[in-house]
Amino acid sequence: MALADFIPVEGQQRIAQAITEAERHTSGEICVHVTPHCRGDVVQRAAHTFNRLGLYATRRRNAVLVFVAYKDRRVAIVGDAAINEAVPEGFWNDEVVLLAQRLKAGRPIDGLCETVMRLGEQLAAFFPADRTNPNELSNEVTYDDNHDESDDSL
Repeated sequence: MALADFIPVEGQQRIAQAITEAERHTSGEICVHVTPHCRGDVVQRAAHTFNRLGLYATRRRNAVLVFVAYKDRRVAIVGDAAINEAVPEGFWNDEVVLLAQRLKAGRPIDGLCETVMRLGEQLAAFFPADRTNPNELSNEVTYDDNHDESDDSL
């Protein structure tokens, strides 16, 4: 199954635009990754995916991954080291609940765009944009089809 089966190309473009807009206000980097299924603990799987995609390679270690297992309607949001040091435990809980509700309602694109914008607002409080504010990570949605052996082991 292809990513376009869950999020059409136009929806992927909307999400990428939302990431671009959200990152204008923060030096944080926001990434969205989708996969059909998630075996085991969704937060562990998201953290594994974060590392596998190399999202730790930002200058300030302030990337965030929004992870969606869409057929299972499971979501997680994980941040890099600097974010985890700066924000209180449970910081992403409201966004996880909001996104899960939108997925359940059949509105994944709206939910992802809304979540991304809220993440940008929250990150700006801890990691405001600086003068250069480089875009260190791609804003494109990434995808696994669950045939990647490194992910299936989780």
